[in-house]
Amino acid sequence: MKEQQTPKYRQLKEEIVSWIATAQFKPHDKLPSENEIAARFGFSRQTVRQALGDLEAEGWLYRSQGKGTFVAEAERGRPRPEAQSQLTIGMMTTHISDYIFPTIVRGVESALRSHGSRLLLASTDNEKERERESLESMLLQQLGGLIVEPTKSAEGNPNLDYYLALEARRIPYVMLNERYSDLDAPCLKVDDELGGYRAAEHLAKLGHRRIAGFFKTDDFQGVHRMRGFMRCLRERKLALQPDFLVRYATEEKGAKPAEALAELLRRPADARPTAVVCYNDELAVRLLDAVRLSGLSVPADLSMVGFDDASLAVATEVKLTTLEHPKTRMGEDAVALLMKLMDGRAGAGDAGDVVYDPKLIVRQSTGPAPEPEAK
Repeated sequence: MKEQQTPKYRQLKEEIVSWIATAQFKPHDKLPSENEIAARFGFSRQTVRQALGDLEAEGWLYRSQGKGTFVAEAERGRPRPEAQSQLTIGMMTTHISDYIFPTIVRGVESALRSHGSRLLLASTDNEKERERESLESMLLQQLGGLIVEPTKSAEGNPNLDYYLALEARRIPYVMLNERYSDLDAPCLKVDDELGGYRAAEHLAKLGHRRIAGFFKTDDFQGVHRMRGFMRCLRERKLALQPDFLVRYATEEKGAKPAEALAELLRRPADARPTAVVCYNDELAVRLLDAVRLSGLSVPADLSMVGFDDASLAVATEVKLTTLEHPKTRMGEDAVALLMKLMDGRAGAGDAGDVVYDPKLIVRQSTGPAPEPEAK
């Protein structure tokens, strides 16, 4: 049980909902008796009755005279035509106010307004435990559907039970940017591997031979971008030195990549990289500082490619060459796909993914390889 400064009956309500959310009790399963629940948690029978009565009124439970209390059929997530204007759609992202996420959220909000629906927003701060808390909180609401950006998707899904609970309660959901490998939910994402390939290809065509890659690999976006980057180098028979490939986790993004690049740039001109592919524009902007501190310049000494075409890409004195991410469109398309699922026009396994083409946007941060490389 959670220790909170809230009435005991509300604590008990949350606990019972968590039983249902994690599928410990499925629709039409009988709950323990009032006496059993009271004894388990040390509550009075009056507290138990109040909690069960509230949950029955909210549609979580139903009573059968002389038989007991049962979990209700999973109908809460089904929107009724006459209640479309009252729909609540949940959205969980790793961040809300940072980087590209506000633009994605605005796309979702704009699309929901056209449907007369409201948005319930939560951030996981890219932490698995926060994702679990957000999922539990969402399951306490009367949602029509849910839009989720998974947290550290490459590190597995410890919250599978909550996603199964969404399915058990017939609450459709779609995933943004990537999905967990153990889920079949429709996903809206950029072709990250193709983007990584195009970034490296652009640099190779400019004559660069020593190309480094910096990728955050606790999510599948980074893994796929790295895979495309490496595939391009292999196809062009360009050697990739082990220390030219820098992988890092979310918690390391503030220091490790910049320190690694600074170390590489201290090498003699004929031994250091002449170009860098970055996981995203946020990282590229950080690495620009490391280049300046090394006494070098972009693109004369080092060409640089970002990813996502974030506002940051044109916010510095060197405008970044980058790959496009359809932020607003992704938010709008996520709502359209979710509405399709909610209307029953497609099952989760039939809706299909939406995959966006990552177009290369060439700006000032890339140029021909330095003269010694061109010889």
